[in-house]
Amino acid sequence: MARVMHVNQDNPSPEALDAAVEALKSGGVIVSPTDSVYGLVCAATPGNPAHRSIFAIKQRPRTQTLPLFVADPEDLPRYAAGVPAWAHALVRAYWPGALTLVVTATAALPAEYLAPTGTVALRCPNSELVRELARRVGPLAQTSANTHGKPSATTGVSVDSHIVDAVDLTLDGGPAPIAIASTIVDCTGPTPRILREGAITERDIKRIAAA
Repeated sequence: MARVMHVNQDNPSPEALDAAVEALKSGGVIVSPTDSVYGLVCAATPGNPAHRSIFAIKQRPRTQTLPLFVADPEDLPRYAAGVPAWAHALVRAYWPGALTLVVTATAALPAEYLAPTGTVALRCPNSELVRELARRVGPLAQTSANTHGKPSATTGVSVDSHIVDAVDLTLDGGPAPIAIASTIVDCTGPTPRILREGAITERDIKRIAAA
């Protein structure tokens, strides 16, 4: 039977946090609200079977790596190497928030979560729930909680029933505040390259980066 708990993203209850941490540390997959859309989430630990499970649940081929959630902006130097000054300016402006940065990964992250180029996509979301989970568990691998090719879920009740049945726990936080996917910026070159324009416009990214 599907396990669903209601949660406040800004002030999550100890019971919801403990249940989610237990599921994640036990090699499980959870559905969690974020500031942007709902996500399928697992611990980004070496050999975690939940990493493979996310692709099966989403019905998506394993041709792309999953972005990672981190707990705090201060985590960036631990997981990213050679970050340019303009990318640090983006972090100061938009973390926590709906900004995903593609960066060169450090050895602190397991190789199975990296792209063949040695890069990883990192985001610090504006969700106290997700950030506290990352503080307790470590970086979290995640992708939108929808069947591949279908629209992203922006409320708990809009998550496909087969996904709710397949995961270990669903946290229902009501409507996602932004309800738009994050903007993805490649930070491995001399200037920002927008891979996906989402909640933050390309114009604003370039304005902050050039300041």
